[in-house]
Amino acid sequence: MSPNQLPGHPHIAFLGDELFIEGLRLSDLAHQYGTPLFVYSKAAMLSALAAYQRGFAGRKARICYAMKANSTLGVLQVFAQAGCGFDIVSGGELERVLAAGGQAEDIIFSGAGKTRAEMRQALQAGIGCFNVESEAELEVLSQVASEMGKVAPVSIRVNPDVDPKTHPYISTGLKGNKFGVPHESSLRAYQRAASLPGLKVKGIDCHIGSQITEEAPYLDAMDRVLDMVEAVEAAGIMLEHIDFGGGLGIDYQGDQPPAADALWAKLLAKLDARGFGQRMLMIEPGRSLVGNAGVCVTEVLYIKPGEQKNFCIVDAAMNDLPRPAMYQAYHAITAVRRTQQAAQTYDVVGPVCESGDWLGRDRELAVGPGDLLAVLSAGAYCMSMASNYNTRGRAAEVLVDADRAVLIRERETAADQMRGERLAFGPRT
Repeated sequence: MSPNQLPGHPHIAFLGDELFIEGLRLSDLAHQYGTPLFVYSKAAMLSALAAYQRGFAGRKARICYAMKANSTLGVLQVFAQAGCGFDIVSGGELERVLAAGGQAEDIIFSGAGKTRAEMRQALQAGIGCFNVESEAELEVLSQVASEMGKVAPVSIRVNPDVDPKTHPYISTGLKGNKFGVPHESSLRAYQRAASLPGLKVKGIDCHIGSQITEEAPYLDAMDRVLDMVEAVEAAGIMLEHIDFGGGLGIDYQGDQPPAADALWAKLLAKLDARGFGQRMLMIEPGRSLVGNAGVCVTEVLYIKPGEQKNFCIVDAAMNDLPRPAMYQAYHAITAVRRTQQAAQTYDVVGPVCESGDWLGRDRELAVGPGDLLAVLSAGAYCMSMASNYNTRGRAAEVLVDADRAVLIRERETAADQMRGERLAFGPRT
């Protein structure tokens, strides 16, 4: 790898002393649009998608982007135009997909707490499938669909009790997690689904977690899911598709997850060996498509020396980049312009009034006030989880396509945040 390339970021690299995203200088974008600023590479997204497409070449498969990773309309449009379906978890996400040009029949609706209103909304739109996560949800969905004179297409999310070896907050397939139907109860759930008048059984679904960097959990989960397919079909309930979820990790800090095409070569070999290779396959990648396509550019406000720590205070904060505060997650941080000055060790922190407002601990940086930093691997679970804490407006977002930049989200103002609020009382007299 060239010293100018950044690990895991094939379309973000130094040219001379300046950091570029595709054909544009990040410093130029920061000066044009302000900071903090999220910048995404379209080429990086499509390159990550291409690995899955290669893995599924010649197969009946649908790649459904798990939009909770990044739900900005301009990002969704990239995947809609590339032929992807979408994995949604709320009625709001359904509206976003349709606004971005996605097709309702290519949408699968996951999530453990769908409301009746969301069910009606999705049925009216004509989505492709509901991934049902409890027996109670089966009953409610059948009732809602019957009241509308419709039949809801369903798959049941089976919890395979496989350890994904990831952070416990993003593990979803163990017995102690809230997601899915326990493996040992799944056959009963399928039999109940098949008996309900408002439902049509379509497939089976599983999802074991996020930021998975080993192949073994996927292989184990596939065995468990295929065991359940055999049991369900032996009971006379045929399954049209098998949905293996998502969760493949990215390189945050020297992580080495398997390449998507290499992983699926092994999974498909196992699928073929068990006689299911011609089934319709569905997957729900999110982070692996967008995570390393994005950076957050932030300006250094102050350098604050301390007795125990030196602090680099920047204008991005935990409301913009919540992963470090939530998961103690690591994001690489680099200066946008390389210099010859000596580096020092800093904690990179933001302006929010919380001790948990940090973006990076003990980072070697050669920077001063007014300089720009790039927080890497910021394309997933940053803007989609951003908040207005401290009445901070959400950052602007820019999509880069070769040497062209498009503003896909304007910077949020205080007036934007207060638009739906009302004073409770009249003026004091």
